[in-house]
Order: sequence, then C-alpha cells, then structure tokens
Amino acid sequence: MKRILYLAAVLLCASACLEMAPAPAGLELPAVTAQDRVVQYQGYTSSYNTKTLIPNWVAYELTEEETYGDASRENLNFSMDIHFKGKQAMREDYAGSGWTKGHMAPAGDFFWSQDAMEETFYFMNVCPQREELNSKDWQYLEKKVRRWARDFGRVWIITGPIVGENRYGTIGENHVVVPDAFFKAVLAQDAFGYQAIGFVMQNDNNRYYLEKCAVSIDELEELLGMDLFPALPDGLEDAAEADYNLAFWDIDYKH
Repeated sequence: MKRILYLAAVLLCASACLEMAPAPAGLELPAVTAQDRVVQYQGYTSSYNTKTLIPNWVAYELTEEETYGDASRENLNFSMDIHFKGKQAMREDYAGSGWTKGHMAPAGDFFWSQDAMEETFYFMNVCPQREELNSKDWQYLEKKVRRWARDFGRVWIITGPIVGENRYGTIGENHVVVPDAFFKAVLAQDAFGYQAIGFVMQNDNNRYYLEKCAVSIDELEELLGMDLFPALPDGLEDAAEADYNLAFWDIDYKH
C-alpha cells in the first residue's frame, strides 16, 4: 500500500511538472582519492587495491535495457586482468580456502554484452565471500537491484568490501584480505529528484533482511570514509543521502 501511495504521488507530480532533468554524467562514481587505482571496463569501474588484492569499490550504471540479453556465463573462469600493471589475486589463492569468489558487480547485470560479462570475472571485481551470503541474501539484493533498474529506467550502484578489523585474516600465498562485511549503495531518479539507499551485510552465515540492514547514504559514508555520489548537485545530494524511503524501494518486512 505504501508503494502504491508513493507511486500515485509521483504520477501526480509528473503530470504537473516538466520532464525530469537529465542525470549528471558519471553519477555512479564515488569521489576518487590518490590511493585509488581506477580501472575502467566496458560495464563497470573498479578501484583495485594492490595491497589487499580486492577492490576498494566497484561502480556502474544499470539501465532497464541492460537487465536483458543473451550473453552467457557458461565456461567462464575467474582470472587476472593481464593488462593491469600491478599485483593481483589468483585463483590459487581461493582454492581450498573455504571462501567463495564473490562478484561485486554481479555477472547477472551484464547479460547485455558477452565482453562485459567476461570482464566481471576479473579479480578486480572479486572478494572472498561466505557461500551462504553469496548465494542467499547478497544474491537477493542483486536481484532487487535489477528489479529497480526495470522499475525506474536506470539505477546507479556503488558496491564493495568493508575490511573493518579484518577478523578473518587473509587467504592464499598472496594474502588476499577477507572482508568483514560488504556494502551496496543504490541511487535512482524520480519526479522529485533522487532517492538513495545503502545496505551493509556482514561476511558471515547470518540472515540479512533488506529492511534490517538498510542505512542512509550519510550513515554509509561515515562508516566507509567515502563520498559516494559527489556528481549530484549539492542540494539534491543532501536530500537523497540524509534518509531512505523503504516504500520507494518496495521493501517491507516480508523478505
């Protein structure tokens, strides 16, 4: 009911207002620092950390059209990016570790291009992740993001690990850091401006219902020490990041 009321308000506003303003370019990118080794791929951008051997963050825009396609992930293997100049994780680091290779930008968002799909299997996009989290609540959130892209026409996503206290140590001969948790920040445009929401899930076997692990972008930025959507005009950024609206995102207590 809350979602229906929200959509009704949007339709009333849209009928009385001009067409929504074009979104700024690069809206998905967080503020880049001197420590970021930024790599641009066809479908996503990664800040890869050559010390932790996991990405600091991965960012991309996902449109409604890009949620469809006939690319295949069959027979694709995780691999190093041979064009990247610097130390990287290797498949051997994960072998026998008990941790799965967790996509940050999920392969399921890239069926629109075979090349883009294949690039999601680079270690620039991968972190050690609990299988229970990877295959359940994290995957559920990834599917919701695709649903939002279809509902709103496009969304902008920033996602990545939270190393935290590094309570799980490292894996492999290259000492790939195992994150304590993961985050995802999602931004969408509506008739009023922009709506944003963040999520934090610990890297363990517990359940993480979306309504319970949701946070505002302001809260997430404080946790991460990052500026997540700096391309937004200041007034719109302040409004979108201060709070989140579960009705807009169609999130309730029935996860």
